[in-house]
This record gives sequence, C-alpha cells and structure tokens, in this order.
Amino acid sequence: MDGGIARVGIGGGTLSEIHQSAKKLVMKTREGIERLERLESSGGMDPPELSYSIKKDISQLQGLCVEMDRLWRSVAVKSHRDLWRRKVEQVAEESESLKESLDRYFLRHQRRTVEAKERAELLGRVNGESDHVLRIFDEEAQALQSARNSARMMDEAYSTGVAILSNFSAQRERMKSAQRKALDILNTVGLSNSVLRLIEKRNRVDTRIKYAGMILTVVIVIMFWRWTH
Repeated sequence: MDGGIARVGIGGGTLSEIHQSAKKLVMKTREGIERLERLESSGGMDPPELSYSIKKDISQLQGLCVEMDRLWRSVAVKSHRDLWRRKVEQVAEESESLKESLDRYFLRHQRRTVEAKERAELLGRVNGESDHVLRIFDEEAQALQSARNSARMMDEAYSTGVAILSNFSAQRERMKSAQRKALDILNTVGLSNSVLRLIEKRNRVDTRIKYAGMILTVVIVIMFWRWTH
C-alpha cells in the first residue's frame, strides 16, 4: 500500500498513481520542448498550439507536484516518507527545469520577433531614404546637365564674340588699305588739304565706332556669362 496511503490522493488516486502520471507528463513535456528546439534550430515556424500545449502540461505538472508534496507528508512510515520526499522533489525539479526551458524559448522567440520587426522597419526606412537619395541624384544630374548647357552656350557666345572681333579687325585692315589707296590717289590728283582733313576725320569716327562695337560685344558676353551662372 506504499506506506499506508494507497487510497490517499486526487479523485481517489494514490501518491504512487499521481507520481506515475507526473512522470509521464514530464516525458511528454520534454519531448514537446525538444521538438520546439529542433524547429527553432532549423529555422522553421513552430505551431502555436504546440507551445500552448507544453505550457498547459507544465501548469498541470506543477499542480501535481503541489498535490504530491502534500501527500508525501502524510506517509506514516518514516523511511517511506523520506523516499517519497526525494521522488517528489525530483519531479518538482524536473518540472521547474522544463518551465525554465520553455521560458528561455519564449524569450528567444520574442527577441527574434522584435528583431524581425526592427529589420522590417529599418528596411522600410532604407527604402524611403533610397528614394530620397535617388531624388537628390536626379536633381544633381539635372543641375550638372544645366551647367553643361550653360558652358556650351558660353563657348558659343565666346566664339561668336571672337568672330565679331576678327571681322572688325579684318574690316579695319581693309579700311586702312582703302585709305592708303585713296590718299595715294588724292595726292596724285592734287586734292586740297581740306578734303584730306575730312577724310582723316571720317577715319577717326570709323575707328571710334569700331572700338565701341568691340567694347559692346565684350560687355554682352560678360553679361550673358553672369546670367547663365
């Protein structure tokens, strides 16, 4: 009768029967936790009902430990009482160890969930910042293209100004040549000094017009360059 307590226990069960039920529950719970840890190691998702079932079994096991702790104290024979005390303490220790294993699993699972959420949020921010960076690159590319267009327009304006100045220079040389020929002709035909002075005056006016045109061209080029920049 196991020390005179064959009929003492939950629902008429003895301490021995409760102990056997507790041992079976310990084995079932340990197998469930090992399955959870295998799924965790393989990177798989554990079924929620599995962890819930294990948690429920541990709660039931703790209840059995409380009941056995009450019953072993009622054993009449001291030697039997000491034996049952050690057995109950062993089951209680196994129950506590299983509970700690499940708590550690839940903690790791919670940490993985938080990390996954943070990665998702970070990825979302990175995607948003990437769009912002791409917009900056587009704006920089447009500004660079605008600067290139301005530089090309400046080159064209400079080339135009050089061509105008070259044209003025060529006209000046032609005018000097024509003036020399005219003076030679006038000297040959013996025109009066007043006519020569009139020609020289006209030459000075043409020279002023030429230099004024050159200065105006340079001013236009400088103003255009400042406007484009």
